[in-house]
Amino acid sequence: MSRVPRLGPHGEGWVVLQFVLFGLIAVAGFATAGAGSGSLPLLRLAVGLLLMGVGLLLAAKGLLDLGRNLSPLPRPRAGAELVERGVYRWVRHPIYGGLIALALGWALFVASLLTVLLALLLALLFELKSRREEAWLIEHYPGYREYMDRTDRFFPLFH
Repeated sequence: MSRVPRLGPHGEGWVVLQFVLFGLIAVAGFATAGAGSGSLPLLRLAVGLLLMGVGLLLAAKGLLDLGRNLSPLPRPRAGAELVERGVYRWVRHPIYGGLIALALGWALFVASLLTVLLALLLALLFELKSRREEAWLIEHYPGYREYMDRTDRFFPLFH
């Protein structure tokens, strides 16, 4: 069993925390835009846009591939199936990975050190939330441990 707290019977607290961080990341980006602009602004903007685009694509593909199994809560719904098709062939949490890339891309795009720090905090939150979720998934799906062994957590190719 995971030592990561449940934060509610279905992990509702994890969802609240992630939405609070989403809001803080958005507000901090607008409020502190350009505070850390420094040199190479075109490169920073290009990398930021690339990360945002890749993040959006990864998260969208994860959403589409989950289909009716989608839930914002970390505890799996009764009757939900383990999805191992589409992007889930390579990565267990593509939506989280996409949102991390999107947040880091936004932080680079607006050149905000505070936003970078909040995006890193979001990555830590998703790391912990995914560990809690995986403890429940192991209980719910007999083959989940094997699935974990052959897939990456957030991003393809970082296994």
